[in-house]
Amino acid sequence: MAAKSFDVVVIGSGPGGYVAAIRAAQLGLSTCVVEREHLGGICLNWGCIPTKAMLRSSEVFHLMHRAKEFGLKADGIDYDLPAVVDRSRKIAGQLSGGVQHLLKKNKVTVIMGEGTIPSKGKVSVKTDKGTEELAAKSIILATGARARELPGLEADGELVWTYKAALTPSRMPKKLLVIGSGAIGIEFASFYNTLGADTTVVEVMDRVLPVEDEEISAFAKKSFEKQGMTIMQKAMVKQLDRAKGKVTAHIEVGGKVEKHEFDTVISAVGIVGNVEGLNLEKLGVKVDRTHVVTDEFCRTGVEGIYAIGDIAGAPWLAHKASHEGVMVAELIAGKNDVHPIKPNSIAGCTYCHPQVASVGLTEAAAKEAGHEIKVGKFPFIGNGKAIALGEPEGMIKTVFDAKTGELLGAHMIGAEVTELIQGYVVGQALETTEEDLMHTVFPHPTLSEMMHESVLDAYDRVIHM
Repeated sequence: MAAKSFDVVVIGSGPGGYVAAIRAAQLGLSTCVVEREHLGGICLNWGCIPTKAMLRSSEVFHLMHRAKEFGLKADGIDYDLPAVVDRSRKIAGQLSGGVQHLLKKNKVTVIMGEGTIPSKGKVSVKTDKGTEELAAKSIILATGARARELPGLEADGELVWTYKAALTPSRMPKKLLVIGSGAIGIEFASFYNTLGADTTVVEVMDRVLPVEDEEISAFAKKSFEKQGMTIMQKAMVKQLDRAKGKVTAHIEVGGKVEKHEFDTVISAVGIVGNVEGLNLEKLGVKVDRTHVVTDEFCRTGVEGIYAIGDIAGAPWLAHKASHEGVMVAELIAGKNDVHPIKPNSIAGCTYCHPQVASVGLTEAAAKEAGHEIKVGKFPFIGNGKAIALGEPEGMIKTVFDAKTGELLGAHMIGAEVTELIQGYVVGQALETTEEDLMHTVFPHPTLSEMMHESVLDAYDRVIHM
């Protein structure tokens, strides 16, 4: 049987793959998506979306316990864990179905199966019904990543969990250890701690959320500890001894090994790219520590093969993958106004309580890069809307180049900062200076007013502090 021919074959249907396919189809290219598991990939099915659904449940639960502060009465407050999980899974299913609808609407062919690239311009897909051979002028690798597992700390789904087990728990942990304090680890720690688990977080670096600005990390640590979490920094889990219903963790801290007992462990120590089985090395595609090496336009160096999203390396963010998908589709279609992504212009968001968001350089990174800087800060306690919401804990920090007024970075912690950060992202994209921001009229009363005040503070013009 002759191979089916397409202009573009996308392997993987996560937020990078399905977006790339839709944009390619919009540009008149015949397009096929190959997906081995779920349309929407990890993000929609096992990552971004279901975690946010569960975190919303814990956030509402937390607010219910604060009802008295708002002049309200709420008695017998409790949660139903299976119902929380069921809501999360239904939302994930709804969005996965939405991706299927969008692909169909844009006339993208979908083949469920595992793809490999036997040679340039060829994709072979192993399906339930046999093997399908495809010919493609261009191939986009969007196979994503999976949880990293360290020797001796491997997940078993019972006592030691990765994100999948943590999203579909069969029981509520009583004494929980979370290994790793990046976005994934801290979000799960926040969810389970809010629902009552005695939660310990172990981080090998010298602070939690280590990619964030140091001041934001310190604020976050204090807030997490205030909520009852135990935070162990510059610590490493060396060994897990498993027994019936319990895990003994050997944790090295300060040069000594301590033993702590838990009933559940969540491992969140990073990710590895899904590069296996694609035949990449034989094709000449370079792989470095499980991630495909690309240029700024996501080209692999092998003609007609591109890589986007998590498989192409940091930052490992869904919105970065989607933007890369659009960029590559437009590049393949021959559009001449295609611009590469600037990593420093991509915001990072962590949906713990309190939320954390940032874009651009931290204060330390700006200094290290040789900038003479001006730094502004504004606390949530000085904002009327934050106080009215009952969310007075948090801060906004901005970093400017002292000579040019360029916004180098913005860093936030507090209520809804994952929504606020985009204001600074747009500002950076438009090459906004401190003068532009100071002359902008922000609506009152809003949390966004703090963004204005932080800029004013950098230039000694702050009003409400």
